Amino acid sequence: MHVFVTGASGWVGSAVVPELVAAGNQVTGLARSKASAAAVTAAGATPVRGTLNDPDVLRDAAAASDAVIHLAFPVDLAYAGRMDDAVASDVATIQTLGKALPTGGTIATATGTVGLARNGVPATERDRPAVDTLIAARQPSDDAALALTERGLRPSVLRLAPINHGEGDHGFIPTLIRIAREKGFSGYPGDGSARWSAVHVRDTARLFRLATELGATGYLHAVAEEGIPLREIAQAIGRHLDLPVRPVPMGLVDEHFGILGMFLKSDTPVSSAHTREVIDWVPTQPGLFEEIEKGHYFVPNLTSTGF
Repeated sequence: MHVFVTGASGWVGSAVVPELVAAGNQVTGLARSKASAAAVTAAGATPVRGTLNDPDVLRDAAAASDAVIHLAFPVDLAYAGRMDDAVASDVATIQTLGKALPTGGTIATATGTVGLARNGVPATERDRPAVDTLIAARQPSDDAALALTERGLRPSVLRLAPINHGEGDHGFIPTLIRIAREKGFSGYPGDGSARWSAVHVRDTARLFRLATELGATGYLHAVAEEGIPLREIAQAIGRHLDLPVRPVPMGLVDEHFGILGMFLKSDTPVSSAHTREVIDWVPTQPGLFEEIEKGHYFVPNLTSTGF
C-alpha cells in the first residue's frame, strides 16, 4: 500500500512510519521543516514538504495514496486557548484528505481517551464522551472522519491512551519527573486513585498499521493497560528519584502540575477488548512500570521538555 502520514515526525508518527515501512508499505510523510523532512527520510519514508494549512499539498498527497493516517493536530491553536478553531481546522483537514483519497481507500485518525470513562467504569469503543469533557471538544473531528463512509472510504478513529510511553518520550512521565524534581517530592492528585490507561508507542504504531491494512472502521482503542492508579506512578517515580511521595490536595492540583493538572483530575480507565477482538491486536511491548524501571526517563535531557 501507499500510505500518506501527517504528523509523520511526531512522537506517535515516528513509530508509525517505520512500522509501515517494515511491513513493506510505501510511505510518504508530511514535513513542515527541513528537520522534519530529515526525520521522515531517516525512517525510510519520502517527505512531502508542507503544513496542514496547505490544502493543495494535502489533496495531492492523498490522491496519490491508498490510505491516509492523520496524526497531526493544530496544537498551537489549542494551547493558545482556541480549541474551537483548532478543531475546525482539523475537520477541514480531514475533509480535504477524505475528498482526495480514492474510493475504497482507508483513513485512520487519532484522538484521546481522557474523560471518556464515567462513574469509574472502563470506557469501551462504543462509548461517546459526555458533552462537558475535554475529549468532547474533538468530537467534530471524529464525526468528520467517520462520515467518510458516505464517500466509499473505510475510516477508523483510534483513541489513544494518554500515556504512550517508550524511550525518547517527552510527554506524560517525563513531565511528572520534571515536576517531582522541581517540587522536591513525587506528587499525586487527591488520594491517587484516579486511573490512567497506558500503551507502548510501538504497540500503538502496530495498531495503526493493522487498522489501515485491514480497512477497519469505527472506533478502536490503542490501550494496553486499562487503568493504572496515579498514586502507583508517583511511587515508582519517587523510588527512582529517592524523593518522598505524597498527595497534592485537589484544590492545588492545577498550581502543582501546571497544564497537566486539568487532565490529572479525571479517572479514565479504558478497555480495548473490542479492538483486540476485531483487529486481533495483542500488545507485546513492555508495560509502563517495566519501561520506568529501565531508567531512561530519568536522564536529565529527556525530562526537560514540558507536557
